[in-house]
Amino acid sequence: MSDLWSEPHYSFADDDLGADGLRPQKPYIYVASSWRNERQHEVVVRLRDEGYGVYDFRRPNGGKGFAWSDVSPSKARAQEQGWDHDACSPAEFIAALQDPLAVQGFNRDFAAMRDAEIFVLVLPCERDAHLELGWAAGSGKETVILLDDPCKASLMYRLVDHISPDLDDLVEWLRD
Repeated sequence: MSDLWSEPHYSFADDDLGADGLRPQKPYIYVASSWRNERQHEVVVRLRDEGYGVYDFRRPNGGKGFAWSDVSPSKARAQEQGWDHDACSPAEFIAALQDPLAVQGFNRDFAAMRDAEIFVLVLPCERDAHLELGWAAGSGKETVILLDDPCKASLMYRLVDHISPDLDDLVEWLRD
């Protein structure tokens, strides 16, 4: 991973720039969630409407974000029956993690993580988003979790700066 630190930082997407072509003055936000979370897009749009620059892992720089469906450790197996990243062997996972598309996706997301000032975890989500939020909390970044309803209790959520029951509360917390 030594080459990770030499990667250029995230370049802000056109839709994250103000009318003057400059980065917004409000803090830059990394929204961590899951491809399966239907609320993720709503959160990104609302925060942008509020004037924040927001990293959207699904559409970084207006392009397509990394998805496990983009890589397959076994092309023959993928063509035969598809590759299920939720139920793969350790060897398949390790091989897929080394795929150039996976490395590129990681570098792009991690650069945005380094640039972000605030992290928003949108539940429900999977392991990647929790690891991203843990890194942010450990790095001293401001962190907030947007709960789902019903939500699952987690003691370690006490590590974050704020827990929001809904999107309106999240926006209000950001304003303060």
